[in-house]
Amino acid sequence: MYSKKLITVLYLSVFLCLTTVVKATDECFEGVSRAVFKFNMVFDDVILEPIAKGYSKLPNPVKTGTSNFTSNIATLLSIPNNLLQGNIKQLGHATGSFIVNTSVGILGFLNPAEKIGLKPHKEDVGQTLGSYGIGPGCYFVLPILGPTTVRDSIGLVADSFIDPFAQITIREKELLSVSGNELDYFSVKGVAAVDFRSDNITNFNSLEKNSIDLYSSLKSVYLQDRERKIKNSDSDQDDWDLDN
Repeated sequence: MYSKKLITVLYLSVFLCLTTVVKATDECFEGVSRAVFKFNMVFDDVILEPIAKGYSKLPNPVKTGTSNFTSNIATLLSIPNNLLQGNIKQLGHATGSFIVNTSVGILGFLNPAEKIGLKPHKEDVGQTLGSYGIGPGCYFVLPILGPTTVRDSIGLVADSFIDPFAQITIREKELLSVSGNELDYFSVKGVAAVDFRSDNITNFNSLEKNSIDLYSSLKSVYLQDRERKIKNSDSDQDDWDLDN
């Protein structure tokens, strides 16, 4: 079992190293990616956007609490990645924020950590690899998950191995007497996606209306956002920046 995992990791590492010479502006499978993008747009129009619009009509305290809760769970992934990046300051922010919000903030539905100056960046393995100087590799689009690169797609798989929340849910391991299941994991991820889509209804509509090629526009937004996060160039580290 362990030898197979080791071979897989080595294969992915070699593959990643070979693809770092490819620019992110290059496409691995543009024809396929555009077809997947069209599918994703249909999924958004039929399912995600209507749910997001309904979600946006909920009382503000409910929306804010839900957003705080999913963000607090996402902070768990930031902790090991800050450690891998050697970013001690952000490691302190992430760890302190999670502890404060989970306890005083009632499982993260409140955000007292921000009031005392704890503002963790969202970090993942793709960003960590980028901080090591590993290039993105070519760009492509995944069903439902959307835009990615070779580096970020490998990072996405690696996230599930170092994310404590993934460990106690999809991997069903107990951690500090806490356990969960796949339903818990995908429910939280689904709610986070709806929350993000709700926050950006106007921005997405504006981008769609004003873009000659929406596929290329979203590609540009995604790549710029990933580069910005790798460099930690913005203090708030919001997901995507559709206003620019």
